[in-house]
Amino acid sequence: QKNNNTIPLNKAIILKDLYYQYPNSLKTTIKDINLNIPACSTVGIVGITGSGKTTIVDIILGLLLAQKGTLKVDENIIDRNNLAAWRKSIGYVPQDIFIADDTLAANIAFGVDKKDINQERVKLVAKIANIDEFVINKLPQQYQTTVGERGVRLSGGERQRIGIARALYRNPQVLILDEATSALDNFTEQSVMKEIHKIGRN
Repeated sequence: QKNNNTIPLNKAIILKDLYYQYPNSLKTTIKDINLNIPACSTVGIVGITGSGKTTIVDIILGLLLAQKGTLKVDENIIDRNNLAAWRKSIGYVPQDIFIADDTLAANIAFGVDKKDINQERVKLVAKIANIDEFVINKLPQQYQTTVGERGVRLSGGERQRIGIARALYRNPQVLILDEATSALDNFTEQSVMKEIHKIGRN
C-alpha cells in the first residue's frame, strides 16, 4: 500500500534534454542529459568528482528543477505542482545519516508520530538493512533504546544501516542510495544489497 498523494512508477523515470547551471557558476553542470531508468531496475551513476552525478540525483529527487528539459515519471512531467507528491514516492539514503535523540524505532520510522509507528514494519526493514541482530544483542532496550547525541554511540556502519531501514520503512517506489554503504564492511554490504535487490524486483 503506497502513501496517499504519491506518484506511482510503473514504466520508467525519463530525463530528457536536461540542462542545469548553478547560479553564479560560469560552467554548465549538466547539458543535454538523456536517461531512461526502467521501473524494477537498478542503475548506478558513476563519474569523476564534479561530473554532475549529484546534480542529476538532486533533479530526480526534486531538490533542483532543471532549467531546460524534463523529468518524467511514466506519463507525468514533474514540475512545481506535483513535486511534493513525487518526493513522497522516493526513499533517499544520503552518505551521512542524521540520528535524532530518540528511540531506535523512532529513528527508523522518522517523522511518524510515536503512537502510529508500525513496530512490525520497523523490525522487517531493520532485518533487510542488517541491523536487527545488533539491536537485539547489543542495545539494552532493543528498539526502544534511545540513540543519538546523548544516547548510545553508533558506528558509521550502524548509522548507515539505520538510514537504509528508514528509507525502506515508507515502502518507496524509488530508492536512491548516495554512497550509502561506504561505511559497511564487504560482507554486510553484500548482504544488504542482496536484500534490496530482492525487494527491488517488485
